[in-house]
Amino acid sequence: MPESHRRFAQQYSPERFSRWAESIGPATAALIADILHARRHPEHSYRSCLGILRLAKTYSNPRLEAAAQRALTLGTRSVRSIESILKHRLDERALNEAHERPLPADHDNIRGPSYFH
Repeated sequence: MPESHRRFAQQYSPERFSRWAESIGPATAALIADILHARRHPEHSYRSCLGILRLAKTYSNPRLEAAAQRALTLGTRSVRSIESILKHRLDERALNEAHERPLPADHDNIRGPSYFH
């Protein structure tokens, strides 16, 4: 292992990431715990954890917490996904907002229940 990687791994630990995430909120703590437990060796997830937790500097703790809650619900765990949620302000919207569009009542492609009997 290169010396820079060794120093990086010594500087961080699962406990340190967990404490940092808990200081932001329970959803962030759950997200970081999921990421740390997803790998056989937690050290392989350190950069992801660091990337997510550092997003609080740019977007604030409350926004990161809301984004983490949304990510947990959606099942996404990547830094890129969390950053996209924040960048597009999806953390400020209700999660089911996009799914509340009504279905068309009458359309040529809708067959209805009688078609199948």
